[in-house]
Amino acid sequence: MLIRREQSRDVEGIAAVTTAAHRRAPDSTEPPATQLVARLHADSGWLPALSLVAIAADIVIGHVVCTRGHVDDAPALGLAPISVLPKGQDRGVGHALMPAVLGAADATDEPLVCLLGEPAFYQRFGFAPASELGIVAPDPHWGSYFQARPLSCYPSDLTGSFRYAAPFAELGLS
Repeated sequence: MLIRREQSRDVEGIAAVTTAAHRRAPDSTEPPATQLVARLHADSGWLPALSLVAIAADIVIGHVVCTRGHVDDAPALGLAPISVLPKGQDRGVGHALMPAVLGAADATDEPLVCLLGEPAFYQRFGFAPASELGIVAPDPHWGSYFQARPLSCYPSDLTGSFRYAAPFAELGLS
């Protein structure tokens, strides 16, 4: 498996992986995560260096993206979605994508990554409830599932309300 930046030829594979990973039933409609990735691609919050794919046998088997978010007016990152083909789940693909995207974000001097996800999974990557850092979730009902991970350039006084890139709100996901 190879983890690398997304290339233009990967867009169709990313859509397929996202759909397969987030579809609730085999015959259900396209999941919101697939629409989200398409809209993020066209949004000013898209950061090409932070859209990574996992490749095996020249096929996209996983994808993760961080886009421009904000804590009040300060730049931060929102991580979502992360997607892995169902047959590749529980085989380390997601575990490989996470440190890769966090390392890429850190290397570009980003201060903070926020996400909504299962605390038991994401704590192994250094995430903790965002509230512990004084970061307020877009939806207070998210509680400890809204998490943050400070990076090397994190200023300890970075506190306030987090907001994702515009497509999250447009799709009712924040």
